[in-house]
Amino acid sequence: MILQRQIYEKLTLWKEECRGTKALLIEGARRIGKSTICEEFGKHAYRSYLLIDFAVAPDEIKSYFEKYLHDLDTFFMLLSTYYRVSLFPRESLIIFDEIQLFPKAREAIKYLVKDGRYDYIETGSLISIRENIKNILIPSEERHIKMYPLNFEEFCDALGEGAIIGYIHSCFQKSEPLEKSLHEKAMLLFRQYMLVGGMPQSVVAYVENQKDFAAADREKRDILNLYRNDIMKIEARYRTRVLSIYDQIPGFLSRHEKRVVFKDLRDGSNAEQYEDTFFWLADSMIANECFLCNDPQVGLSVNESRGYVKCYLGDTGLLISHAFDENELLEADVYKQILHDEININEGMFYENVIAQMLVANGHKLYFYTRYSAEKHRNDIEIDFLISNNSKLQYKLYPIEVKSGNRYSATSLKRFQEKYADRIGTSYIIHPRNLSFKEDIICIPPYMTICL
Repeated sequence: MILQRQIYEKLTLWKEECRGTKALLIEGARRIGKSTICEEFGKHAYRSYLLIDFAVAPDEIKSYFEKYLHDLDTFFMLLSTYYRVSLFPRESLIIFDEIQLFPKAREAIKYLVKDGRYDYIETGSLISIRENIKNILIPSEERHIKMYPLNFEEFCDALGEGAIIGYIHSCFQKSEPLEKSLHEKAMLLFRQYMLVGGMPQSVVAYVENQKDFAAADREKRDILNLYRNDIMKIEARYRTRVLSIYDQIPGFLSRHEKRVVFKDLRDGSNAEQYEDTFFWLADSMIANECFLCNDPQVGLSVNESRGYVKCYLGDTGLLISHAFDENELLEADVYKQILHDEININEGMFYENVIAQMLVANGHKLYFYTRYSAEKHRNDIEIDFLISNNSKLQYKLYPIEVKSGNRYSATSLKRFQEKYADRIGTSYIIHPRNLSFKEDIICIPPYMTICL
């Protein structure tokens, strides 16, 4: 089953704009389909393509990079002969897959691009790429793009329901609710998306096994184990801390504030001790960081506080499998509860995680806001997410509150509006119901997050 991915359009744009003057580096987590999309692009956009997977490439192939970069005619002849692929100037693509395992190939990009004969795409695990650049010259002849798990639009397309996406966008633009039956259909699709997630292997297993959640879950557990094995290979000085955070993500998100409380991890712990930990999880794109911004008047990144962080898993389907073992998923009727909106479990953490996932896929960095009231001895304003238009001249904030239930208060959001009235563009509540208004707050269903 071939999944339609929106990143394909970015590959096409790169090919048209760069015309061989830059290689493309696709950054993303393990098992999100980077290699597959590159091969599909090679098959359809070029006369021929050649893929070198450095996870399995023999020493003979690696030796070519050592011996023949000064003689590219011989270099390409040997590659073409070994892989039995004919290469055509300006009509062939060469893919360096898992390039982090052989940094010398990345360093060679400078000379290969300058030669100009072929186009080049590099893929690999982000953190591994950066851990393996100590002794190489990073090529400037690279364009970077990020790749994520399937977004909600791609998921709907995989299920043969892509037609509803245009209608969702249209209703959002007009600030109109969806027709009742279509809203119910979109919500059912959204809940399936939460349960299955966007990892390609999980989605394919779900679709090809007649929408079997158990089949999808088996694939997700394999991926979670792969991530754990990756963590076990990192530098010993922060391996234990990374593993501790990774294992406790469901626990953090099940709390009311959902942020990491460092003193609860280990006596005497503080944020600085875990700086490398969150860098690794975020840079590998296993997790999405969300930092506190308590003074969002100029710019979110300028005023972020890294001592306060929420850590979301990069894929919500993985989070559900991470939060429950196989028996718990069945015995607690997790599938049924989420599908039928019966909130007997902490569904709020899954809602908030999937909204974080969707915002990141739309290109947003994640920030949250709190204000402590000394008089009340508690936070009297809590905003789940802050996004902005990044404008230097007409800067606007867009506060977002996520509500998994039908009953909720908008008190925090109204207080925030009063405090930053001159900076706010639009305020949103994301809830399970159809689009509606609470005075000047737009309440949208979660599937409309794709429109933000």
